[in-house]
Amino acid sequence: MDMITKAHGSNHYEMELEHGNLHVFANSDVFQSFENKVFEMADNNLRIPRNVHMSYTPDAHVGIGTCIGTTAVWSMKDGFVSPSIVGVDIGCGMRVHTTSLHKRDIQDKSVRRALIKAIEKYVPTNERTNTNYSDINIMDVVQHGLKGLPDKYVPNEQWLTHVEESTFEFDHAYLENLPAKIRKYAHGQLGTLGGGNHFIEIQYLEVAEAHKDLAEKWGLFDGQVVVMIHSGSRAWGAMLGQEFTKVFREVMNSWGVVNPDRNLLYAPIASHEGLTYLNLMYSALNFAVSNRHMIAYGVQEAFREVFGKDLEMPVLYDLMHNYALKEFHRNQPMLVHRKGATRALPPGHFLNAAAYKETGHPALIPGSMGTSSYIMVGKEEGLKNFYSICHGAGRARSRKATKELVTVDQFAQSMKVGTDDEILVNHRSLQTILDECPQAYKDVDQIIDSVVGASLADVVATCKPMVAIKGI
Repeated sequence: MDMITKAHGSNHYEMELEHGNLHVFANSDVFQSFENKVFEMADNNLRIPRNVHMSYTPDAHVGIGTCIGTTAVWSMKDGFVSPSIVGVDIGCGMRVHTTSLHKRDIQDKSVRRALIKAIEKYVPTNERTNTNYSDINIMDVVQHGLKGLPDKYVPNEQWLTHVEESTFEFDHAYLENLPAKIRKYAHGQLGTLGGGNHFIEIQYLEVAEAHKDLAEKWGLFDGQVVVMIHSGSRAWGAMLGQEFTKVFREVMNSWGVVNPDRNLLYAPIASHEGLTYLNLMYSALNFAVSNRHMIAYGVQEAFREVFGKDLEMPVLYDLMHNYALKEFHRNQPMLVHRKGATRALPPGHFLNAAAYKETGHPALIPGSMGTSSYIMVGKEEGLKNFYSICHGAGRARSRKATKELVTVDQFAQSMKVGTDDEILVNHRSLQTILDECPQAYKDVDQIIDSVVGASLADVVATCKPMVAIKGI
């Protein structure tokens, strides 16, 4: 498609599309790799009236209705909300826990295999297996988030404060609009991993020389063993997404609203459908943050089984990358959609959690199986992208194409199978998770280089994988 591209300094392009302007944050190599389809999808998104800002982070790739890697902003006063620019896995995000352990403490493969076995004991990885947390009322969780959990599942206050939000407030009356089947399918899923790209990884840190002081403030050190968790709202969010896909499509048809992409759905924020979706979306965010919390609770139980009951696993941070959130920018309330994009607030920003007001919060960016992940911190210059950065490496090819193009031997080589540094997995056969191999994803180092070069965020520590646990 025809477009005029302007460069705004390092790794920042502005593209004049037919229906509005798109900002792209990528280095030249990543920028040149984007397929034309991602720009067609952006132009379709920009047909939504009164858009304030739309951008792609370097991990952007084609999604349903909207590319993963999108930040899209509208004014709360007269703007729009789009389930397509939130994504189906509402509230999907990242969580990192630290330990006092050093890499050498788990270097022995027998220790790591013991950890895998213990984690699978406490965290169901099979899609058809529920947890046994029968004393947790799912409605308390979707209404109150972490504050709806029984005290016995909250090891200490720090588990409630080192998070993007412990509770997402909304009008609980909207829960009456929920189909009963959503509660039925979500019951028993709290504390379960899920499939696809969700994971639990045991990693060790390499602290960036330039940010050793900040790392120390955050309790990080070279060689430290940490646990990274990636999961979302499971059936609660997925079924809400499915339900509102139908609702929004019907109401758009009734209004005579047409878009070239039938999978791009939206409504005015102030409409009945818009308000209903927003309120119920917040219920899914509460489920998501609580789900990651309970996964982490199970992981801590597993580590204690291997290393002793006194082992502590403080939360570093928990944040999301699939949501729409009311935020104040330019002295007015705006609805910021992030679909496969991570908020990275700088030091001193008023939206930071209290624990990170001074330093800025940790921004958690996963790589792929066999590659590094990153702990970053936002910069003030990130204002130009509403403080959004990448959410991961971003897929380079579809699951089907990956299975056709990548061999199990190539996958095994990338996981260092047979060496002392082998990245152990919980699957007996790599064939079963071939579509999640590193070759399915973009080069995460190029993605991080793009973000750093655009002055959106800096690297505080690199996370090197030692164990990868995937859903079945």
